[in-house]
Amino acid sequence: MRIRALAAADRAWAEPYLDEEWGGALHVRRGELVDILAPPGLVAEEAGRRLGLATFRRDGGECELAFIAAFERHRGVGTALLDEVRRAAAGCERIWVVTTNDNLDALRFYQRRGFRLAVLRPGAVDEARTLRKPTIGHVGEFGIPIRDELELRLEEA
Repeated sequence: MRIRALAAADRAWAEPYLDEEWGGALHVRRGELVDILAPPGLVAEEAGRRLGLATFRRDGGECELAFIAAFERHRGVGTALLDEVRRAAAGCERIWVVTTNDNLDALRFYQRRGFRLAVLRPGAVDEARTLRKPTIGHVGEFGIPIRDELELRLEEA
């Protein structure tokens, strides 16, 4: 598996994937609507096949993991992408990521890699659905109502 930089030409395949699986490239976190394909990113590939995608942005002493997805699970793709994001974030005090209360797989993934729960924003997804992105679903994985944002942080210092 090789990790390479996300290129402008990658939008042609990334946008349909994000539309189908994630409701589009526009995501709401911390009350802001952001294009998760706008920041720098990484693509995991093997034999010409795309295996995963991550985007991130540095902001002063912090780095936001804006998006990460492994198209083939349990092969180390997400871990390889996260490791590369960590290298790109060298010098940042922390890496932070926002997920929703229903995303149990993400919570497990991040915590197993050293991230800690840092912030709970009760009702943040309900508010985002009302004010920013009405297409956000109401029920997520395992039939869990999607209501809250959870922010996890990995302290790098």
